[in-house]
Amino acid sequence: MLVVVAATSLFVTSVVSYAYRSLKPPPPKVCGKPNGPSVTSPRIRLSDGRHLSYRERGAPKDMAKYKVILVHGFDSSKDIYLPMSQEMMERLGVYILTFDRAGYGESDPNPERSVKSEAFDIQELADQMQLGSKFYVIGVSIGTYAIWACLKYIPHRLAGVSLVVPVINFWWPSFPAKLANEAYKKQPKRDQWKLSIAHHAPGLVYWWMTQKWFPYCSIMQRHPILFNKRDVETINNMSQVPMPNEHEIRQQGVHESLHRDIIVHFGKWEFDPMELENPFANNESSVYLWHGHEDKLVPFELQRYVVKKLPWIRYHEVSDGGHLMIHETGLCIAIFRELLLGEAPTAST
Repeated sequence: MLVVVAATSLFVTSVVSYAYRSLKPPPPKVCGKPNGPSVTSPRIRLSDGRHLSYRERGAPKDMAKYKVILVHGFDSSKDIYLPMSQEMMERLGVYILTFDRAGYGESDPNPERSVKSEAFDIQELADQMQLGSKFYVIGVSIGTYAIWACLKYIPHRLAGVSLVVPVINFWWPSFPAKLANEAYKKQPKRDQWKLSIAHHAPGLVYWWMTQKWFPYCSIMQRHPILFNKRDVETINNMSQVPMPNEHEIRQQGVHESLHRDIIVHFGKWEFDPMELENPFANNESSVYLWHGHEDKLVPFELQRYVVKKLPWIRYHEVSDGGHLMIHETGLCIAIFRELLLGEAPTAST
């Protein structure tokens, strides 16, 4: 009897120990801390003590006509590939500031990261980098939740806005249940599970994204189902460009970078983006949204509904476009020219 009790106790202890280790992510390896990666890029110190790492490109800041903060997407960084030459950026008169969002690259993790916190990170970055009272913002993919937050919390600081292939949260309240459910069910099963866990049980995200029993996430497993023909061509072109710092994207821990992105974006927001007001009611500037009709990651039907609810957004749907439009030379230049110069894209874009 004692042997059975001891064996049962050992089994229960083992199960609890396994569950604890499976559910609890390891502590991040913070840049500049003992046993953490070294700091190699310039950083600012935020009011809460965290650091944000940044990169400057384009025309010199003190000579630039336009100052743009560009927010990277999932599994990316301040070194996001932008296919614009230095000559082109100087011709446009644009200074571009990119930064590692919290937990990415060399920016400190933020255990309290939220949709709202991203907007105020951007505002502090703009102030410390002396961009002036107003600046332009461009968000890419999942990085656009920071842009929606800017529209909500700091609209008075914005000179113009572009959302490029913005990722949708299926649980935004304004979506009709039938429409959201139909789009949700078009996602691969592994992604339906990922999204549902992130929204309803975020404490299980680390376990789901690291377990080996089931397929867990198409984008992290780089499943070809996510890319259309145009995306594949873009990936091939990008593969020819050296990315020496790519290994730094996740260096502080996959949970504080990628997993937390998923938790924040697909979690419960403090506001509904489709109830936002036009920040440029006097037509002093515009908000633009670019999407690909053949984007395999974000359903165009939901994007169309968003701009129907927000008619002040100027919408461009590229007929054969995919999810990697910002990395195509022609489209990237068109996005910047429209935002900064108000030039409408050509039919061939």
